[in-house]
Amino acid sequence: MQVPTYEYKCKECKHRFEEFQPITAFPLISCPKCEGEIVRLIGRGGVVIFKGGGFYQTDYRSPEYKEKEKKESKPPQEEGKKNA
Repeated sequence: MQVPTYEYKCKECKHRFEEFQPITAFPLISCPKCEGEIVRLIGRGGVVIFKGGGFYQTDYRSPEYKEKEKKESKPPQEEGKKNA
C-alpha cells in the first residue's frame, strides 16, 4: 500500500516540510520547528515515470494501427500497369 506525501507550511516561521501519512490520518496541526500553526498545501500530483525506448505517443501504437498506417502510406499503383 502506498502512503501519500502531504506538504505543509508553517504560518509563523514559513517552514515547509513533507510528511508521509495514510489518507485516513488527520492533518498535522503544529510546526516541528516552532510549534506554530501549519496548513496542508495542495499537492503537485503524482510523479510521471518514463520507461522504455522513447516518450512519444507514436512509440506505443498498437500493431493494428501500425499495419493500417503502412497500407495507407503505400503509393497507389499507376493505371495501365498490371501486376506480374
